[in-house]
Amino acid sequence: MASDPNARHRMQTFKNKGKDQDEMRRRRNEVTVELRKNKREETLQKRRNVPQLESDEEEPNANGLANLESLVQQAASPDPNVQLPAVQSARKLLSSDRNPPIDALIQSGILPILVQCLQTSDNPSLQFEAAWALTNIASGTSAQTHAVVSAGAVPLFLQLLCSSHPNVCEQAVWALGNIIGDGPRLRDFVINQGVVAPLLNFIKPEIPLSFLRNVTWVLVNLCRNKDPPPPVATIREMLPALGMLIHHTDTSVLVDTVWALSYLTDGGNEQIQMVIDSGVVPKLIPLLSHKEVKVQTAALRAVGNIVTGTDEQTQVVLNCGALGHFPALLSHQKEKICKEAVWFLSNITAGNQRQVQAVIDAQLVPLIISNLSRGEFQTQKEAAWAISNLTISGTKDQVAVLVKEGVIPPLCALLNCKDSQVIQVVLDGIHNMLKMATEPGAVDALASMIEECGGLDKIEALQNHENPEIYKLTYEIIEQYFNDDTEEDANLAPQTGDAGFHFEANSSVPNEGFKF
Repeated sequence: MASDPNARHRMQTFKNKGKDQDEMRRRRNEVTVELRKNKREETLQKRRNVPQLESDEEEPNANGLANLESLVQQAASPDPNVQLPAVQSARKLLSSDRNPPIDALIQSGILPILVQCLQTSDNPSLQFEAAWALTNIASGTSAQTHAVVSAGAVPLFLQLLCSSHPNVCEQAVWALGNIIGDGPRLRDFVINQGVVAPLLNFIKPEIPLSFLRNVTWVLVNLCRNKDPPPPVATIREMLPALGMLIHHTDTSVLVDTVWALSYLTDGGNEQIQMVIDSGVVPKLIPLLSHKEVKVQTAALRAVGNIVTGTDEQTQVVLNCGALGHFPALLSHQKEKICKEAVWFLSNITAGNQRQVQAVIDAQLVPLIISNLSRGEFQTQKEAAWAISNLTISGTKDQVAVLVKEGVIPPLCALLNCKDSQVIQVVLDGIHNMLKMATEPGAVDALASMIEECGGLDKIEALQNHENPEIYKLTYEIIEQYFNDDTEEDANLAPQTGDAGFHFEANSSVPNEGFKF
C-alpha cells in the first residue's frame, strides 16, 4: 500500500486523519525502559564481574582494605615474588559478588600499576591477574569503567588478544566487553582502536566453548545502542560471523547471537536491510518455535524489529513462513511472548492489503481478539493496535472479518481503561469500522452491536474526557452514527439468535454473514 499513491491518499483523508505507515508501524521506543528490564532477565548483563574461581584455595585477606597502602606498594614491587601475590590479592578483593571495593582500589592508586602489569609478557600469570582485576573494575559504574580507559588499558588489552596464553587472551576479551558495554562512546572508541577483526578471528571450530560464549557476548555489546548505532562498516564486518553463529547448538551462544541481530534490526530501515541482505532471516524464522523460551524471545524481537520497516522488508519475513509460528506464540504460557507476538502482528496489519490478508488466512484474527479479551493490559494494548491498524490498512471485506469474529465487545471494553493512547486507538478502530459499513443495514447492525455491549455508554462518557482529541472523536462518532434524530427503521434492526446476528428478509444485508 505504501507504494500506491492513491491508496496512501485514501488512507490519509478517508480513514484515519493523516495516519500513514510511518505512524502505524511502531518500534520499541515507547517501552525502552521495560525492554531493558526484560533483557536483564533474559540474558547476561552488558557488563559482568568475574567472580572468584571455585578452585581458589584462599579467600582475600580480611584486612585487605585496611592495608591498601601496603598492598599498592607491594603491587609496584620489582620483585615478581612480591608483586604477583599483591596483584592477586587485589583481584580477589574485586572478585566479590557483593559490593566489590572498586572505588577504594581506584583511589588507592593501583590502576596505573595494574595497567603496567599488562605489559609483562614474560610473566603471563601477572598479566592474567592484572587483566582480571581491571575487568572487574570495568564491570562497575560508568565512571569506574572510564577510569580503566583513562589509565590506558584499552590498547594493551587489544595487544593481549594476540597472546599465546589462552587464559590471558580470554580475560582481555572479557575486559574489552565490559568497556564496550558502557555505551556508544566507549564502544566506538574500542572499535576505532581495531577490536573487531581480532575478535572475529577467534570464531573457529577449535575455540573452547567458554571462550566462544565470551566472544559472542562481546559481539552483543558491539551491536548495542542506536544513538548512534555502530558504524556501518562494523555491522557489515560482524554480520557474516553472526550468520555462522546462529547455527550453533549452545543455547548461550545462540541467545546472544540472536540478541545481537535484534539490536541491529532496531536501528532503522538501513540496518534492517543490511541484516536482510546478509541472508540471516531464513535462519531466524525457525527459532520462533525453539524449545528454549530465551531463544524464542530473542528471535521474536529480531523479526519483530524487521517488520517495523518497509512493506518490502516485512514481506521478506512473511515469505519465510513466519506466520505459521504464531498460533503457538499467541497462546504461549509466557505472557511477554504473547505481547511481543501481538506487537509483531500489529506491524503486519499496518502493512498492505496482501499482508493483512496473510494474517487473516493464517487464522490469526481470532487469536488476536482472544488476547484483546483476556490478555494482560500491555498485551491488550498491542492487540488494540493490531485491530485498529487492520481497520486502516484493510479492505471492507477484511475489516468485516473482525466484526464476524466478535471484535466489538472486547474492543469496547477497553474504553474503560486509563490509558489515553489506548482509548484513542480503540475509538479510531470503531470509527473506521463504522465508516466502512456502507452497505444498507450494515451500519445499523454495527451500531447495535456497539450499543448492546455497553460501548455507546462508554463512548458517551468519554465526551467529558480531558483529552480534546478523544472528546472530538467521541462527538463525531455519536453525531454521525448514534444520533436519535434519525427515525429507526424497525425492519432493518438486526435480531439476535443462537447463530448470531441475522436480518429480516427485506434487509439488504446478506444472510450468509456480516458484510459491509
